[in-house]
Amino acid sequence: MKFSKEEIRKIAYLARINIDEIEANKVSEKLEGILGLIEQMTQVNTDGIEPMSHALDITQPLREDKVTADDIREKSLNLSQETDQSLFIVPKVIE
Repeated sequence: MKFSKEEIRKIAYLARINIDEIEANKVSEKLEGILGLIEQMTQVNTDGIEPMSHALDITQPLREDKVTADDIREKSLNLSQETDQSLFIVPKVIE
């Protein structure tokens, strides 16, 4: 697919980048290469190939979901200068 200079300028504007004429030509070539590669990939026959989520056939070992730490709320609240019920009271920092 060939890009016109106007299309390249519009893409650059949408991407909020400034490019000159030389860079516009380079960008056009790169975009044409990318789209050419995509076109090649769409022509590959993938019938009978199962989709995969990872290149390697591995699974993530999961640990049992259980509580491993004690509840330290009371200890933490005792360290604070001021509390209300189970909340820390802190000085106002934003006016």
